[in-house]
Amino acid sequence: MSSASMIFTSESVTEGHPDKICDQVSDAILDAILALDPHARVAVECITTTGMIFIAGEVSTNCYVDIPLIARQTINSIGYTNPEFGLDSADCAVLTAIHEQSQNIAIGVDESENHEQGAGDQGLMFGFACNETPELMPLPISLAHKLTMRLSEVRREEILPWVRPDGKSQVSVEYENGLPKRIEAVVIAVHHSPDNQPEQIRRDIIEQVIKPICGSMMDEQTKIFINQTGVFIVGGPEADTGLTGRKIIVDTYGGYAPHGGGCFSGKDPSKVDRSASYAARYIAKNIVAAGLAQKCQVQLAYSIGVAAPVSIAIDLFGTGTVDEARLSEVIPNVFPVKPAAIIRELDLLRPIYKKTAAYGHFGRELPEFSWEKTDKIEALKTALGL
Repeated sequence: MSSASMIFTSESVTEGHPDKICDQVSDAILDAILALDPHARVAVECITTTGMIFIAGEVSTNCYVDIPLIARQTINSIGYTNPEFGLDSADCAVLTAIHEQSQNIAIGVDESENHEQGAGDQGLMFGFACNETPELMPLPISLAHKLTMRLSEVRREEILPWVRPDGKSQVSVEYENGLPKRIEAVVIAVHHSPDNQPEQIRRDIIEQVIKPICGSMMDEQTKIFINQTGVFIVGGPEADTGLTGRKIIVDTYGGYAPHGGGCFSGKDPSKVDRSASYAARYIAKNIVAAGLAQKCQVQLAYSIGVAAPVSIAIDLFGTGTVDEARLSEVIPNVFPVKPAAIIRELDLLRPIYKKTAAYGHFGRELPEFSWEKTDKIEALKTALGL
């Protein structure tokens, strides 16, 4: 980011957004399978529209799970329990089309006596960290997630009982000399019941959602936009078809850092789209936490069926205290970068993924999110001779 003043914007969506419904159903199915068969191969996609959800993909496992039941339970837990919301967990149609993973893929991916476990596909993955927030995430996406989590909280706790599951947030942060200075704008779209007036919605959302999260960085010039079309009664899948993997920028760094292109949800950790993205975040976060840079971006790239990355690239954006080329050399000696090592060291065969499927895969320091640990600081310094 340049030294001149600039404004950067990131967005988030609630767990009831149609795309996030699909992400959570995909990951709930993955969790159910991993709980019974940790070495299953899973790639599950969903689409949802008015009154239905369609689940398709590839699954190779020795267990059975009730996919329609898992989908209904997930939809129910999100809050879609009324046909007026456009999707009702009890009455919606659940369609499935699941088949086995291709054996052509399995040959290159599965570990055997003569073959180390390889990447599940080619691809490039990014990890990022910066010192703008305590969780070492960019401030715009951190605030955007906290706003959507608060929207869910006021709904679930009936602080604002008129709030429905769908919703979005957007935060624009003004930077000066590369540092966050103030909030330029906050945008909220909140799904609501028919008997609410725009004035009440605006007042309640400002007081109960925006000010508790953003108040300390807002000023008289901060712009606030809430339901700018006037009403948001028709929401959820009735208003917008949802798809697994369509919120990958929300899932990562809010556009502040690149994304390799592959989504995470519905994929077991043999897919480097997921596991290597977690590893790259783990590496970047430890580099920043160690004080070796204020900002760090890590790229890992893979070939299908090959264990070692084909490339590792580190960018410290001119904020580093060590040489980037030297850092790239020591990374494989300190951090897991091969698929089997990533899975083992980050303990990724657990049924932990539904929690990742809303409000970001990074920056939430939950016990299950092993890639958020900063436990490699001393090992990294030692490897660098510091």
